[in-house]
Amino acid sequence: MSFVGKSRVPVKIHRHVSLIVTEDAPLAEEILARRKLDQELLGRLSDRVLLIRPGRVDAVVEELRRMGQTPRVIPAVA
Repeated sequence: MSFVGKSRVPVKIHRHVSLIVTEDAPLAEEILARRKLDQELLGRLSDRVLLIRPGRVDAVVEELRRMGQTPRVIPAVA
């Protein structure tokens, strides 16, 4: 594969990042609108991906369950 003539885009790789990946954008909106999650989320990375504040995964999972969601937690890969 040749990259000649292609512009380069800077790429950052982050370790130890926790995300919420929803099935659709409206669910992500609902989660963002939840007052109890205001301080637990750092922002939105796409229409379906939310960034969780470090160390706050358990609180987020608990609140998602209160919302009636059934989050699937995928353990970190070493």
